[in-house]
Amino acid sequence: MNALPANPPDESHAALLGRLGNRSIVFVGLMGAGKTAIGRKVAAILGLPFIDSDQEIESVSRMSVPELFERYGETEFRALEQRVILRVLEHGPQVLSTGGGAFMSAQTREAIAGHGVSVWLKAEIDLLMDRVSKKQNRPLLKSADPRAVIERLMAERYPVYAAANVTVPTRDDRKEVIAAEVVNALCGYFGVAAATGEVRS
Repeated sequence: MNALPANPPDESHAALLGRLGNRSIVFVGLMGAGKTAIGRKVAAILGLPFIDSDQEIESVSRMSVPELFERYGETEFRALEQRVILRVLEHGPQVLSTGGGAFMSAQTREAIAGHGVSVWLKAEIDLLMDRVSKKQNRPLLKSADPRAVIERLMAERYPVYAAANVTVPTRDDRKEVIAAEVVNALCGYFGVAAATGEVRS
C-alpha cells in the first residue's frame, strides 16, 4: 500500500492553527530548558506573536525578575506572575513562554488549560546546568550548590510539568530541530497528520 504524499508544511500548519483557534501555545519547564528560544522559533514557524511572561512582568513592574525576587520575595513574585499570565492568556492565539515556577500554581495551570495548550520542554540535568551556569540572573540559583537546587526543582516540578498536554524532550541540538519537533507534537495532539495531510476527526 503506497503512502500518501507528504503535505507541504504550510498545509499542516494551517490545519494546526485551525484546531488551535484562539488558544495559546504555552511553554513550561525548568530554567535553561529553552522555553524562550524554542518558543520564538515555533511562533515564527506558525506566524504567531511571541510573548515571554518574564519580559511582560519586567515591563509592568519596571523591575528585573532578580530585583523583584530580592525586594518582594518569591511569594509576591509568583502572585504577580500569575496575574500577568492570566491577562496575557485572554489574547490568543500566540506563543507564550512562562517562568519555571509558573506551572506550579494550580490557578495558572487551570487558566492555561482553559485558554491554551501546554508544552513541556523536558531537559536532563547536565543540559540545564550547562545552560544556567552561563547566566547570573537566576534568583533561585544563588546557592553554594546550584546543581543540588536544580535536582530539588526537578524532583518537585517534573511530576507537575508531566500534566502538560504535550511533552517534548529537548537536548543540545539546533533550535530549529527542537521547534520542528514541537510543531509535529502539536499536530499529533490535535490529530493533524503532519506527514500525510490527513486530519483525524
